[in-house]
Amino acid sequence: MSIKSDQLKYLPSFISKMEEKGLHSTVIDTFEYYYKKVVTGETGLIYGRDIVPVSSDEVEDAENIKEYANAGRKALKQAIMIKLNGGLGTSMGLTRAKSLLEVKDGKTFLEIILRQAESCKIKLALMNSFSTHDDSCKALSILKPTDTPLLFLQNTFPKILKKSFAPASWNTNPDLEWNPPGHGDIYSAMYASGVLNRLLQNGIQYAFISNSDNLGATLDESLLGYFSENRFPFMMEVAPRTPADIKGGHIARHRNGRLILRESAQCPKDELGAFRDIKRYKFFNTNNIWIDLDYLEKIIKKHGAIKLPMIRNPKTLDPRDENSPEVYQIETAMGAAISLFEGATIIKVPPVRFFPVKKCSDLLAVRSDRFSFSQENSLILNPNVRSDTIHIDLDQKYYGKIDLFDERFAEGAPSLIHCESLTIEGDVHFEGNITIKGKVVVKNNGKSKAVVKKGTVIDKDMTFQSA
Repeated sequence: MSIKSDQLKYLPSFISKMEEKGLHSTVIDTFEYYYKKVVTGETGLIYGRDIVPVSSDEVEDAENIKEYANAGRKALKQAIMIKLNGGLGTSMGLTRAKSLLEVKDGKTFLEIILRQAESCKIKLALMNSFSTHDDSCKALSILKPTDTPLLFLQNTFPKILKKSFAPASWNTNPDLEWNPPGHGDIYSAMYASGVLNRLLQNGIQYAFISNSDNLGATLDESLLGYFSENRFPFMMEVAPRTPADIKGGHIARHRNGRLILRESAQCPKDELGAFRDIKRYKFFNTNNIWIDLDYLEKIIKKHGAIKLPMIRNPKTLDPRDENSPEVYQIETAMGAAISLFEGATIIKVPPVRFFPVKKCSDLLAVRSDRFSFSQENSLILNPNVRSDTIHIDLDQKYYGKIDLFDERFAEGAPSLIHCESLTIEGDVHFEGNITIKGKVVVKNNGKSKAVVKKGTVIDKDMTFQSA
């Protein structure tokens, strides 16, 4: 990577800015590594010519490893469950930690996660962001869990002005000068905070990491046993891609033989057709990751940091102001570390281990009777469901934000056990004890709200013609 001195004239300004914020030297060095890539024109793109698809024959199925459960139980004392807890859920209209949203049976993500950890008798850690840390701490002080989770903070990177590659400045709201560097930052955050060293000193070798909004991602003893007994340094849970997953990252194998994760932002525009071909690239990353912490420490000590494939994300400085200056946000994906771990593997898991709540439509499914909790407080699919999958499409204007959503389902979610797909168009309010079956479209063509009355069974399309 050939760099002219004038291309790095702003680097000292970035370093000073990060030092003033108190960021660890490892974090600063990591940013410098990516910044040099940005100023030299590197895009972080991964081309199809450099990768080959992963075949089904290469992937072990979690259904075939049940005999490892006993080994997993023995390894529990050496394991920890880490939840990525840095999201605010702004796409759903939330203004505080997303994990504090009531998701099912009146309980928040955080409450359910605490119960899951207690049921599995597993240590718990939360990686918070600067935006979610205070809220999460306050919630924990009220919940008073028997075993308080270990907390550490995600780092932050300065935004880069696209025009000059200088540090972004925004006096109106200086917080907007910074961006979270993606969940790939977890490795640096663990190391820089001292958490990695602390865990290893306490005999913790295996970490299971997942998103806090994915209640299906519990610590499975069979998976832990399979991971520990085979001495894998890194294991990613994957699932078969469906038409709903064409935008998400897929797994492939690099021409050097190692597994690799390619996100949509890393795909050249003229290759998006192949990227979205679910028959070619069959598996997606669930973001449920297993890490050997001893191996992780050795990589960091050898290379000084975990240098993941870069995602150069073009944005406006103020996301709510399209006229604000254009910037680059440097981000990385946690699963991208799979290419750095020699001997890393992937394993196919059932759909119920991946049901994150990213939109209000996801929340409707989880709140409904399609899902319940096992004795271990794991989210499980109701055995009486008509279909393992469901497609829900809610009118964004009326259901896109949580307050609007809750107003329209004030008496609870309808029964969706026998529902395969639900589309709602227009302003429709649902009273209690409503059942929806099959493939249904509920539409309000009028300007005033429509109401589905209590006890209604909807098994065919319903259209309202209100004034």
